[in-house]
Amino acid sequence: MRVPGGEWLGSDAVSRLQVVSGKGGTGKTTVAAALALALAREGKRTLLVEVEGRQGLAQLFGAEALPYEERKIAVAPGGGGEVFALAIDAERALLDYLQMFYKLGSAGRALKKLGAIDFATTIAPGLRDVLLTGKACEAVRRKDKAGRYVYDHVIMDAPPTGRITRFLNVNDEVAGLARFGPIHNQAQAVMKVLKSPETAVHLVTLLEEMPVQETADGIEELRQAGLPVGRVVVNMVRPHHLDEDTLRAAAGDHRTEVARALSRAGLGGARRGGLAERLVDPLLTQAAEHASRVELERAQRTVLTDLDLPTYELPLLGAGVDLAGLYELAKELRKQTVAE
Repeated sequence: MRVPGGEWLGSDAVSRLQVVSGKGGTGKTTVAAALALALAREGKRTLLVEVEGRQGLAQLFGAEALPYEERKIAVAPGGGGEVFALAIDAERALLDYLQMFYKLGSAGRALKKLGAIDFATTIAPGLRDVLLTGKACEAVRRKDKAGRYVYDHVIMDAPPTGRITRFLNVNDEVAGLARFGPIHNQAQAVMKVLKSPETAVHLVTLLEEMPVQETADGIEELRQAGLPVGRVVVNMVRPHHLDEDTLRAAAGDHRTEVARALSRAGLGGARRGGLAERLVDPLLTQAAEHASRVELERAQRTVLTDLDLPTYELPLLGAGVDLAGLYELAKELRKQTVAE
């Protein structure tokens, strides 16, 4: 179901800021982490940024809570690429902002003690989102003394789909309110990154009606706001165990045939009340449920195809997602890119 749409992981021209969003419960944090590992290839350095304060990344990588500083948390297999992570704190970002533009280092710390920083980031409309996106964009633009980018890619574990457009576009609102000065310039610089080819916003979904519909709505909102839409990642895809003929047969009543088959398999005689007969109803129920789910997933795939975006699929990991699972998902992303 992949739609040709240019390189994602296999080219140096790939967008340097990768924003990952998705409806709650779709596993967007897991996908963001796997994407960071997939991009950290052949010596590349990626920065994985968390903006919601949930410490979800630390849990995935089995690390301690992330501080407000960039910390290496993983090494990508093959080529020695490195993954760094940062949990952006709005209060600390505001202190950085005050120091950067107004040289209020000590005064800013005094304001924090008085509670003014917490008040500003909690009450001021849009200020928190400006600070969070601004810090991520600063990491995208940062260069070392030799003029090389410190990070080849920055991956942001962003807010859910229902809030992503407003989160990324809030700088336009601030730029409209403050028409000159440092705040205006900062907002404009951030939007220059967010609306450029340097950025791609990916949406994570499941093959279920509500997540798919929210994905479609989110893509439309992003496009209307002029924000660059990237890929759709279908997460937690379950395998199909039945072939087409069996799926069609699952909708009918085949009690007698199933009971006889169980009997031939050595699961007791087909007599009334026997083990084979007791297994018939549960098996038929499971088969019908599986067939129904396959049909639903096909319908949702059709909706996703109509979005005309490159689409990737990641499998459901039966044992749950741990560090080994992240590496497995990263490998799957790389494999699908090569096959594109």
